[in-house]
Formats: sequence, C-alpha cells, structure tokens
Amino acid sequence: MSYQHKYVDGTNIHFPLGKVVCIGRNYAEHAKELDNPVPTEPLLFIKPGSCVVALEGGFAIPTERGSVHYEAEIAVLIGKPLSAKPSREEVLDAISGFAPALDLTLRDKQAELKAKGLPWEIAKSFDGAAVIAPFVVGSTFPDVTDIGIRLTINGEVRQDGNSAIMLNPIIPMIQYMAGCFSLQAGDVILTGTPVGVGPLNVGDELVLELPGVSRFESSVR
Repeated sequence: MSYQHKYVDGTNIHFPLGKVVCIGRNYAEHAKELDNPVPTEPLLFIKPGSCVVALEGGFAIPTERGSVHYEAEIAVLIGKPLSAKPSREEVLDAISGFAPALDLTLRDKQAELKAKGLPWEIAKSFDGAAVIAPFVVGSTFPDVTDIGIRLTINGEVRQDGNSAIMLNPIIPMIQYMAGCFSLQAGDVILTGTPVGVGPLNVGDELVLELPGVSRFESSVR
C-alpha cells in the first residue's frame, strides 16, 4: 500500500507526499559516535518521496545490501510553501504536524561512498529508507525547542534525545532549508538523530515515540 500522510486519529492529510529534506550531524554526540566532524553549517541532503513508507504494520529492510542502521528523528510536516528565507512566524505557520520517524541508512555503503568523496544517495534514498509515523498537529508543541524523540528496540532504549540539544534548532533549520530551495506543502523535514544509532535486524520489535505525546509499536520484516 502506498504511503499517505495522516494524523494520529487516522484522518488522512490532504497534502501530497513531497520530498524529504534531511539534516545530518545535528546532534554533536551523534557526530562523534560515527567519528565525523561536527559541521560548522547545516549539512543537508534530500530523500525522494518514493522512499517513504509507513511505520504502522511493520516495515522491511534490504538485508542483502549490508548493514541497515536506524536513526530516530523528529519529523516535521510542512503545510504551506516556504522560500527565500521565511520569517520565524511564517515557518511556525507552515508547520502542519510532528511525528517520530526513522531515517534508515545503508551504513556499509555510506562508509564506502564517503571514503571516495561521493554523494550518499545510494545509502540514504533506497525504497523504504524513510519510515514515518502518523503526525500530531503542529499546535501540540507550543515550544518547538523542547520536543523529545525516543526509540526502544526489543525492550531496550537505544536513542533518547530532545530538540533542545540540536546544533541547528528546528525553526532556524527550516529557515535555512527554505533559503536553499523552496519547500512545498507535503514536504517532510527530518531534523537529525541523537546519539545511539545502530543496526536493525529482521524480527526486531520497536517502539518509536515523541514522549508524552505519541507512541507507536512496529517491527522489522
């Protein structure tokens, strides 16, 4: 079944699925755990909409392509067009929802590409590489500098972060993105992953949540 944006109450969101704009190394401890330098400016990359799948009901990983790593992230759904360095108020008005998500990475392939100085798309944009849960409405979080993200695998908390410790906070991040290329209604922003990434295995049982707001169970098929 094709992916459809929806809210936690099951209501479909009328925005079409667009691109997924991601920021790398947005938590200092995550950059360190992969032995990467902490960037001095936002490190952006884009996943196509074709790689998005729903978290609900479980999701598949391409085990034949090497190690597949999870990266839990706060997803932001854009509901209005943004471009040319929008104001803070314009960005807040354009945020339609928040959800927990997984940015999946073919880690062996990414390491190979990085060693050659090549782009990461093959490692980041395969079918199923963006796993997104249903959204809560944007007004759920009056303070977007205090949003938690937590991933539990097989009963063990693997990642537990908060937007408060992002190197690039959510609003300035989206302002920067929109200044680089236009954002459209239906685009999703993945805001970076906290420390604790690692490999997924078939059969893993996951709990992905914005603590205190939304919680979803899923599994790896």
